Amino acid sequence: MWKKLSTVILAGSLALSLAACSSEGDASVSSKYPEKPITIVAPSGAGGGWDLTARSIAKTMNATKLVEEPITVENKPGGGGVVYMAEFATKEVKNDYVLMVKSPPILINNNKAEGNSAYGYKDTKPLAQLTRDYGAIVVPADSEFKTLTDVLDAIKADPSKITLAGGSAPGSMDHLVGILPAYKYGIDPKSVKYVSYDGGGEAVAALLGKNADVIATDASTITEYVKSGDVRVLAVSSAERLEGELSDVPTFKEEGIDTEFTIWRGLFGPKDMSDDAYDYWTSKLDELVKTDEWKSELDRNGWQSEYRNAADFTTYLEDQDKVIVELLTALEMQK
Repeated sequence: MWKKLSTVILAGSLALSLAACSSEGDASVSSKYPEKPITIVAPSGAGGGWDLTARSIAKTMNATKLVEEPITVENKPGGGGVVYMAEFATKEVKNDYVLMVKSPPILINNNKAEGNSAYGYKDTKPLAQLTRDYGAIVVPADSEFKTLTDVLDAIKADPSKITLAGGSAPGSMDHLVGILPAYKYGIDPKSVKYVSYDGGGEAVAALLGKNADVIATDASTITEYVKSGDVRVLAVSSAERLEGELSDVPTFKEEGIDTEFTIWRGLFGPKDMSDDAYDYWTSKLDELVKTDEWKSELDRNGWQSEYRNAADFTTYLEDQDKVIVELLTALEMQK
């Protein structure tokens, strides 16, 4: 009997050993991700917030070797992010090697009435929120407008004479940043003359080329133009004054406009991203935000760190989606 029992124990041990080997084999297979270069897409032209965020992530990941394979950045502009959003949600839905940087337009474009996107954050796999930024109302350095209320008074007097531009489609982020003060000032937001460009860089070019009187853009991306003396920032959408180059710029509230607007930015994977790739990126992004190299990127770009992991970011997006719907409803721009 003992001989038989020993045989059973030996057979059981062998089975467990084989199972362990099999399990280790599976682990080695899953650990192979990534096996080729990775692309982070900025769904806009060069120079805007999405572009700079994507390049900062790639630069830091490459420099620190947190990611074994090289990461490149591609710009795919169109419709303030709407064009590539459709591609990402359909053609790249299972592609573990293409990620995308986004911000509030992933919510706004999906909820607005005109020029909207059929796809939103639920058609992606949120990986992490990385930064927080704010909107800025900007004019050329030689503009006749000295304050935000100067611009609003001019629009109220004759909306057709003032061109507001932004790097996103009508009803999207830059547009909302620009018309929120007008709305709060008693101006019909539909009367504001808004011209959209594919990215903040193009909007700035339009401003400097005298094709716009004022632009709404990200506070962080306009800093270099403030340093060069090309533009003046009239107001920012933060609750309190910012630090650094824009420390002397008043907030909307200081200008008597009781509103604010936060621009978060995050990284998204395709909706059907594999579990291996998802686990890999959530781990790597958690490591990324702790590096000195990433902190240097935040300082260099004038961003504020606001990290939310994948689970917390998804919950945050659910809450923000409700806020955006309320905002668009108030502006009569919801679908």
